[in-house]
Amino acid sequence: MSKPKRKEHRANRAVLRNVRISPFKARVVADLIRNKPVYEALSILEFTPKKASPILAKLINSALSNVETSQELDWDIDGLVVAEAYVNEGPTMRRFMPRAQGRATRINKRTSHITVVLKPE
Repeated sequence: MSKPKRKEHRANRAVLRNVRISPFKARVVADLIRNKPVYEALSILEFTPKKASPILAKLINSALSNVETSQELDWDIDGLVVAEAYVNEGPTMRRFMPRAQGRATRINKRTSHITVVLKPE
């Protein structure tokens, strides 16, 4: 017997796919904001000198506007928390760099799928 599925609102999330940043580097910043209130998370991202910081800040703002414009959610914007912030690996672009003696080495240009989910406290 399977568990009954919970109806999850899709309006409280924002997903950004195929971002040209390594998932390892983006996870460092995502770990900083997980389980923090939204405005505290935005202020943390504002002063974090990493490439992923403005990307995640833009994604949180997108999730906030999704909650604001949603017809089915009437949550208080000030009481929202970043419940989930996770980074998955996207497709890897493989490039080749010429090396000495006619050889070539492979360079992996990694991409990420970043997801942010907001929930009330």
